[in-house]
Amino acid sequence: MTQRNLIAGTWREGDASISVTHPFTGEELERVAVATTDQVDEAIEAASASMEALRALTVYERAQILRAIADGIDAQATALSQTLSAEAGKPIAQARAEVTRASETFRFAAEEVRSARGESLELDAALSGAGKWGVIRRFPVGPVSAITPFNFPLNLVVHKIAPAIAAGCPVVLKPADKTPLSALALAKIIEDAGWPTGALSVLNTTVERTTPLVEDPRMRLLSFTGSGAVGWDLKARAGQKKVLLELGGDAAVIVSEGGPRPKTEAWDAMIRRVALGAFAYGGQVCISVQRVLVQASLYEAFVEDLVDAVHTHVRVGPPEDEKAVMSALIDDRAVEKVQRFVSDALARGAKRLTGGHREGEGSGRLFDPMVLVNVPKDALLACDEVFGPVVAVWPYETLDEAFEQVNQSPYGLQAGIYTHDLREATRAFEELEVGAVLVGEIPTWRVDQMPYGGVKASGFGREGLKETLLEYTEPRLCVLPRS
Repeated sequence: MTQRNLIAGTWREGDASISVTHPFTGEELERVAVATTDQVDEAIEAASASMEALRALTVYERAQILRAIADGIDAQATALSQTLSAEAGKPIAQARAEVTRASETFRFAAEEVRSARGESLELDAALSGAGKWGVIRRFPVGPVSAITPFNFPLNLVVHKIAPAIAAGCPVVLKPADKTPLSALALAKIIEDAGWPTGALSVLNTTVERTTPLVEDPRMRLLSFTGSGAVGWDLKARAGQKKVLLELGGDAAVIVSEGGPRPKTEAWDAMIRRVALGAFAYGGQVCISVQRVLVQASLYEAFVEDLVDAVHTHVRVGPPEDEKAVMSALIDDRAVEKVQRFVSDALARGAKRLTGGHREGEGSGRLFDPMVLVNVPKDALLACDEVFGPVVAVWPYETLDEAFEQVNQSPYGLQAGIYTHDLREATRAFEELEVGAVLVGEIPTWRVDQMPYGGVKASGFGREGLKETLLEYTEPRLCVLPRS
């Protein structure tokens, strides 16, 4: 049976279907309907029409709906974890963590909408403002087009929908073709929670048929998470609507002499964090550790211990393996990209210390985690996003050198620095061209209420409930007489 799309309040078949397959086994999990051009238009029209019902909802009611959705996720946590693990090839332990985060994000949204405040202005501070004062309130921007990638098939969807519900905005969601099942399961939970009919549509369709989600003026905001090439193209076609882009990265970690020392517990913990940050979910995370810059005096010890940690702590296996850290990559194109990046580096003098593409029947999408050194600073691996299980390590002499190498990247999402020196941490915060600097932590770390987003080719706009709520609303001023 084909899984239906939620279109304008009803579950509908399309004019075709797509196959959702298990990345590790290749078996078909389900077929999902492909929405027609008319159905896309129906979804947009329903979203626009639902604004009246959404304006009637009180803050209390929106908060109640958000909490009810969180409760629904908790009640179906096991099934949701199994679904996203199967469709994304994500190790089951990481899938459970994603479901927990999704629930937490809805609860954060419920608290954020309840705590939202307006602002008053003393307009008579200006000579011409005598006898007047102002009130600023934020109003929903209107219908939201949301397009999400495969790698977090639940939580990245949640980061579009939860703030939209908090703000009172309808959403038309286009999930990734490879991982639509989690989004459809979430849609049923949201329906049951009492979100008004027509204010959410979840549709799977062709790239050509998504054009109205990008270009139709009835959609007032486009929120996209995915590749840079696609994101910037969508922005160019979005017209006058507001656009939020969460794009790629090639996240870097700086290891300073001012941080942990070899053969200490803090050093070992750092090494394990870097290994897991590089290889969890096969590096298919936009803030996966891809580049590590180590002060020269620590370089040899770091590289040796990192390779040991990879062998000890990074297990490759089927996603249902409770101890697996990474499994198969999402598809053959992902495999080809990783191979291209590695081949480019090796051909130009890089040295592979461990890992590589697995050979043999049934292992086409499996890699053992790769650590490379001597990578030229203009190689693909040094200045583009690999989105796979590869990390490159370089030595540096001074922090100036390290900061320069981090900033040479066209991306700027997050960076980490291991140091106990406050001056070094402050310099990193001030000089690194990234959306967030994490001190004593890998750039892969994220909690869902924090401001999250990047600069340069990593996009613009911020997620993180409070920040996204601001993005999904617009301020309006009312000028009133004092008497």
